[in-house]
Amino acid sequence: MIICRTPYRISFFGGGTDYPSWYRSHGGCVLATTIDKYCYLTCRHLPPFFEHRIRVVYRKIETCRVTDEISHPVVREVLRFLKIDGDVELHHDGDLPARSGMGSSSSFTVGLLHALHALRGEMVTKSQLTREALYIEQEALLETVGSQDQVMAAHGGLRHVKFHPSGEIAIDPLILPPSRIRELESHLMLFYTGIARTAADVAKSYAVDLEARRRQLRIMKELVEEGIDILCSGSDIGGFGVLMHEGWQAKRSLSRQVSNSEVDDLYERARNAGALGGKLTGAGGGGFLLLFVPPDRRNDVREALGDRLHVPFQFETEGSQIIFYEPQAIAEEVRRPLAAFKELAVG
Repeated sequence: MIICRTPYRISFFGGGTDYPSWYRSHGGCVLATTIDKYCYLTCRHLPPFFEHRIRVVYRKIETCRVTDEISHPVVREVLRFLKIDGDVELHHDGDLPARSGMGSSSSFTVGLLHALHALRGEMVTKSQLTREALYIEQEALLETVGSQDQVMAAHGGLRHVKFHPSGEIAIDPLILPPSRIRELESHLMLFYTGIARTAADVAKSYAVDLEARRRQLRIMKELVEEGIDILCSGSDIGGFGVLMHEGWQAKRSLSRQVSNSEVDDLYERARNAGALGGKLTGAGGGGFLLLFVPPDRRNDVREALGDRLHVPFQFETEGSQIIFYEPQAIAEEVRRPLAAFKELAVG
C-alpha cells in the first residue's frame, strides 16, 4: 500500500508566460507557492481474486481488465507510460474540488506518477516527476496547459520559477525571513467562487495565439520581478497587493473567458471592503479567488463575501511526498498458489 500526498498551488504573478508556445521564444517566469491543501493518491497491487485487473476510484469507479479500457485520460496514459498493464488499484481524494484553478490536475498527475513509481520500489527525484508530468499532460494528452503547475506540485514551497527558451526550467526557492513569510500569509485570503471550469478550455481562448498578447504577457512577466523585490527588500508589503491588482487587470484582458460578471462583482465587493488586490487562481473563469487583504480588514472582506466559502490556508514547503509506504511482497506469494488452484479446478 502506497499513499502519496501532493500539494495544490497558488500563483501570484507570471501565469501565462509558462506556456511552452510562449517561453520557447520569449522566456517566462512565475512567482508561486504551494499550500497545505492536498491531493491524495492511494495505490496497491490488486489482490488476485477478481475478474477485473484494474480498479480506479475517483468521482467515478472504473473496473477494467486492460489499460485501454480506462476512461480517465491521465490514469490511462500514466499506466501506459510506466508500462503497468494491470493488477493495480487506485483511489483519489482531494482537499479541494477539481476544476478550481489550484493546479489540481497537475497535482493528480504528479501524485499518480509518484505513487506508482513507489509501488514499483522506485525512488524518483522531484525533477523527474516534473519532466514526466509535463510529458503526460503536454505531449501524451496534448492538453493546453502551462508548465508551472507540474513544477510546483513536485517541488513545493515559495518559488521563483524561470522558463528558458532552451526548455530548461530553473526552480529557485524565494529566500525570506520567517517573519516576512508569516506577514505575507497574514495578508492572503482564499474564497471559493463555486464556479467550476476546465482550465484547458479557458486557456484555449488565449493560449493558441499568445503572440497577439505580447504586451499583457510582458507586463505579467515584469510583475514577477517587482513582486520579488517588494518581498525581499522589506518594504511595505501593501505594494504586493497593489501589484496583484495590476496583474489581474492584465490577465483579464487576455480573453473574455478569464473573468465574468459574477467574478467581477465578487472582486469589487472585496475591494470595497478593503482588499488591495487579488486574482482568480489558475487560468481563470471561476474556481478560487485569492485576495490580498490587510489583517485589520479581513473581517470586513469576510462579511462582504459572506455568501462564499472562505478557505484558510498556510504555505507548505515539501511538495509531493510518499507519506505511507508498505511494500506488498506477499502479493506474488498469494498469486502463484491461486493460479495453481484455478488450474487444478479446471482440470
